[in-house]
Amino acid sequence: MSNASYPVLLTIHLFCALIFAGTVFFEVLVLEGVRKHVPAEAMRAVERGIGRRVRWLMPIVLVTLFSAGFGLAAHYGEQLTHPAGNPFAILLMIKIGLALSVFGHFLIASYWRMCEIFTARRSRLLHISVFCHVVLIVLLAKGMFHIQF
Repeated sequence: MSNASYPVLLTIHLFCALIFAGTVFFEVLVLEGVRKHVPAEAMRAVERGIGRRVRWLMPIVLVTLFSAGFGLAAHYGEQLTHPAGNPFAILLMIKIGLALSVFGHFLIASYWRMCEIFTARRSRLLHISVFCHVVLIVLLAKGMFHIQF
């Protein structure tokens, strides 16, 4: 990868991360709080509408996010190959592991939908887990450039 493509990949990665994290934060922090104040039937209609939009948008966002992320990781290939004693590489590896776990959550949700076993409880637990992953990923993304141990 040329040095010129790094800022482009970084910008794409950041915008996709914003879309993904923003969606997760909205679903966990906003939508859950609204549930108590909206009639159940209206809430189901809202969730169906949001769900359709998210199921259309998120695959595009995730593919782009991961593609840009892999391109960015390639820039640090040498450090990732030998991470010992390199806080940046260690934190980046943890961040990559968490991101792969989020992708696994997405695959599990898709499988559950396909098998028609994606219950409201499973959805809630999955969203909370992804939310926690996203918070950690954001903290690691910032910390990679500032944490020394």
